[in-house]
Amino acid sequence: MADYKEYERGATRANIHTDIDEGLRSYMLSIYNYMATAIGVTGVAAFSMATWSTNNPTVANALYNSPLKWVIMLAPLCFIMVISFGIDKLSRPAATMAFYAFSAVMGISMSWIFMVFNIPSIVQTFFITAASFASLSLYGYTTERSLSGIGSFLIMGLLGLIIASLINLLMPSGALGFAINVIGVLIFAGLTAYDTQRLKYMYNSIAGNSELIAKSSILGALSLYLSFVNMFMFLLQLIGNRD
Repeated sequence: MADYKEYERGATRANIHTDIDEGLRSYMLSIYNYMATAIGVTGVAAFSMATWSTNNPTVANALYNSPLKWVIMLAPLCFIMVISFGIDKLSRPAATMAFYAFSAVMGISMSWIFMVFNIPSIVQTFFITAASFASLSLYGYTTERSLSGIGSFLIMGLLGLIIASLINLLMPSGALGFAINVIGVLIFAGLTAYDTQRLKYMYNSIAGNSELIAKSSILGALSLYLSFVNMFMFLLQLIGNRD
């Protein structure tokens, strides 16, 4: 009887562990699905807007040479703030729509790359970014080493990168621009692994709450999406072939 009870307790612990693993896999899969869909929306929006602008000089002038360009540049930031700080007040469908709307606006703001870089170069850089992202995210998910220590370092580096980018925008420098692109790739590569591990560990605190899991999946997809897109843009500046 004692042996049977011990077996029963062991089986129960195994079932709990299995449930957690299945829940975690489902949670991470939903994050990657949201992210992949958003990247697809961004790509379609960017290419469509670039094609429309190429065929309509008036549209191109309005998008890239008028005050409207600042609206397009800043609109993604507004969406990020709404999603990040308003997620608790948004319903799941509303948060999902806001996320996809953000990815479409992001695509419009990135449409200029089709005017500057040739398409084979953009496609090549995209697949390099995708392969790098997959490897880094897999590392963040599987490593037993805690990456929390590099999190604050990466955030500080990101703030420095933003300041350096603003300085380079006001006082352009080829050397500074090159350094910004290299450092940008490294920072967002690190953030990819760090955020993946952070999201994995976060699941333990929200398991069992379906609404919280759903909203956390959207926020997680947003953070990984931003790492992917920024890593792509910095790589494109480094290795892209210009028209």
